[in-house]
Amino acid sequence: MSLFGLFDRRASVENPAVPLTSPSLTTLLSGATAESGVTVTETSALHMPAVWRAVAVIANVSASLPLHSYKANTKDRVSVRLLDDPHPELTKFELWRLVYVHRLLWGNAYLQKVRNVAGQIVQLWPVRPDRVKVDREKPSEANPGGKVFWIRDDDGVVQRRTTNEILHLPALGYDGVTGCSPIRAAAEGIGLGIAAEKSAARLYGSGNMISGVLQTEQRLTAEQASQLKASWKAKLSGIESAHDIAVLDSGASFHPVTMPYKDSQFLESRQFQITEIARMFGVPLYLLMETQKSTSWGTGLEQQAQGFVTWDLAPTWLTPTEQRVTKELLPKTQYAKYQLGGLLRGDSQARAVFYRAMRDTGAFSANDIRDLEELPPIEGPEGDMYLQPMSMAPLGSDPTAATEGAALTDVPPQEGGEDDQD
Repeated sequence: MSLFGLFDRRASVENPAVPLTSPSLTTLLSGATAESGVTVTETSALHMPAVWRAVAVIANVSASLPLHSYKANTKDRVSVRLLDDPHPELTKFELWRLVYVHRLLWGNAYLQKVRNVAGQIVQLWPVRPDRVKVDREKPSEANPGGKVFWIRDDDGVVQRRTTNEILHLPALGYDGVTGCSPIRAAAEGIGLGIAAEKSAARLYGSGNMISGVLQTEQRLTAEQASQLKASWKAKLSGIESAHDIAVLDSGASFHPVTMPYKDSQFLESRQFQITEIARMFGVPLYLLMETQKSTSWGTGLEQQAQGFVTWDLAPTWLTPTEQRVTKELLPKTQYAKYQLGGLLRGDSQARAVFYRAMRDTGAFSANDIRDLEELPPIEGPEGDMYLQPMSMAPLGSDPTAATEGAALTDVPPQEGGEDDQD
């Protein structure tokens, strides 16, 4: 069985307009050249720290969330071996992290469905997106969707596959066939960011960031220059020399060197590129370690985190994965759902408030909460009992019925009557 390039490191471009059988591989082996003069590919983009961090945040958080399977009619959770152990070598976290990295860089992720003799899917093998060309053909009984995958294997042979053999998870796209590569879409911004990194390195490496120049009236030998420099540093180094006065002899003078204004503006532009990358991937700036223009304290940070999950992480990455897994990997009677409560694991107070609210409203039982906390269930009916807010009685009962009945039966008979009045 071919791994379809799982360990292949050859860089190429996923371009549906260029067949993999094209005699010219120049296009496949090159990246998009930005106006900055930097060639940007899906892998070279990771050289920019902001891109690396954005990809790592989304991929790691998404892959770490529990992905469960439930029965459609009863909502009971069921164990699916394919989701628990999808690959013989990679852990489920490593596999899904790689899937999200592929989608974040190439805009598409492909998994080969490995079936047993009974036709059941038992393993999922990742396929490098730069080896795949997606096309459509006339729908048939064997391929109802009409989607075709042309995949170049380890031997360079192009093989035809369908959705029966390939699980395709596209990102945001415009043709309904493949997703767009965020790296290609943001090639100019990423290229400018990489160019700024290189220019900054050259700025510091060229010696333009020295503090000043010691100038003398006579020419100095290398040894004399070293002695003068050492003497200057010895006089003005350490906290004891703060606000001290330097005395120079032999006609020496000190001229401070400041950064040119254009260079300081250039370094500020590098900060703007971080904002552009955050906007492109939908990651809050504080998750890219940039808090200069945003709060990093209190509820402001909590609201940003909630907004990231609500507006970007869940609809852009998690929901498409849930629906694709449900559609192609699970029986018709089951569906997949991420447990977003896993994001609360780092906040014990928020987790406690959430569980208390769900317990008090009758939504969770004690065993439901213990299951989420990976604790053993409570034996007996008490652990599965659901409570309702009023008097915390068992769900479905009327706690006022017994009280009203007792009130009617406990009323003592009144003394006297019509006969007594006579």
